[in-house]
Amino acid sequence: MKLSVVLSTHAVQFEAATFKGELNSNLAKIAGWGYDGVELAIRDPGLVDADELLGMVSAQGLEVPAIGTGQAWGEEGLSFTDPDPAIRAAAIERTIAHVPFAARSGAVIIIGLLRGIVKPDVGQEQAMDWVVEALRQSCAAADAHGVRIALEPICRYETTLINNTADGLELLDRVGAENMGLILDTFHMNIEEPVIEDSIRACGDRIFHFHVSDSHRWYPGSGHLDFASILNALYSTGYQGYVSGEWLPNPDADTSAEKGIAFLRQLSL
Repeated sequence: MKLSVVLSTHAVQFEAATFKGELNSNLAKIAGWGYDGVELAIRDPGLVDADELLGMVSAQGLEVPAIGTGQAWGEEGLSFTDPDPAIRAAAIERTIAHVPFAARSGAVIIIGLLRGIVKPDVGQEQAMDWVVEALRQSCAAADAHGVRIALEPICRYETTLINNTADGLELLDRVGAENMGLILDTFHMNIEEPVIEDSIRACGDRIFHFHVSDSHRWYPGSGHLDFASILNALYSTGYQGYVSGEWLPNPDADTSAEKGIAFLRQLSL
């Protein structure tokens, strides 16, 4: 089992970015606890020195399995579904701007809330059409560099656009890009999926990345989810990617990361 945890390259409002900033010290701690990789949350790749960042990651013996893009929504309000076409275009441009770093690192580009919400005076169907078109453009640009994009089904309390795996699979069919798949997250699945394991198996080889947090979005082992069963279902699909921790830094980031990996490593899979 290859394990990673989320590190934001800058300070951020998003609470479930487990580690934020202080790159050298946080990368050293993440490696020291035994993680194999670090999932980087990057708001704007233009603000990151790719050579320096990849050098710091490599110096700790870590890989970068995925890049989170949600800060562009949370900090700047960019989304694929904004009524303003300039904002929609900027969201697509921001997604494509991650491609060079993703190509160098081998990372999957994650689309979470960058897809947006259904805003007033915009219909659900129109919003979905915008999402599909944005993803087609982004996937075409990424495919030229061998980069994959993963859309995350997110629970109903955050958006009405693609809440569960069935929605996600339908979206993949509409987009029609081989380099697009899903990232599944146990926190959202616990809310939206009747049986988490069945939904994982239904996604099969369309799972490109996998987030774990427990039922209350703390580290695994602190809530009531059956991670042995969940991860056995994941690996039954042939999944060979990372299991990545995206949880609230409670009681603090260090404790959650240390306890989370200790719990996951002792599972019988």
